[in-house]
Amino acid sequence: MVDREWVLKIANLARLELKEEEIEVFQKQLGDILSFIDQLKELDTENVEPYIQTIETTPMRDDEPRPSLDREKALMNAPEKDDGFFIVPRVVEV
Repeated sequence: MVDREWVLKIANLARLELKEEEIEVFQKQLGDILSFIDQLKELDTENVEPYIQTIETTPMRDDEPRPSLDREKALMNAPEKDDGFFIVPRVVEV
């Protein structure tokens, strides 16, 4: 069973601030996920060959210059903008 302290520890590691009702929801959801994983452990995989990816390199397309998106068009639906730039919330603590 996933307890409250475990949910709070995971939230802290993920830098999430959870409300009281969210803690209960995540507690149930994490418990459901772990129960599903336990079900997978019951599968007989003895005669199942492991999957090994045989592609050694990622196929790439040619890097060809193309016209860029117009600045006005790019900023058209931005919730906040200033002097041609997107305004976004700070995500790094100073």
